[in-house]
Amino acid sequence: MLVLSRKVKQSFLLGDGIEITVLEISGDKVKIAIEAPKEVPILRKELAETKQANLDAAAGSFDPAMLPKLKELGAK
Repeated sequence: MLVLSRKVKQSFLLGDGIEITVLEISGDKVKIAIEAPKEVPILRKELAETKQANLDAAAGSFDPAMLPKLKELGAK
């Protein structure tokens, strides 16, 4: 893991097309700006973890025997 120290209005680059700039530091919060190509997904870590947990839970509860019943419910 790389640890960097930055002051307000300072930035750093990730690869060729991503720039992270510190906009504001207030107490225990840091406001940052991210400039990146539109095709680069940017997602807060806690949302990515929640999404993965939901996918894992859905995969673990899938019962193929329920498919005919689900099709019947959808047809009504």
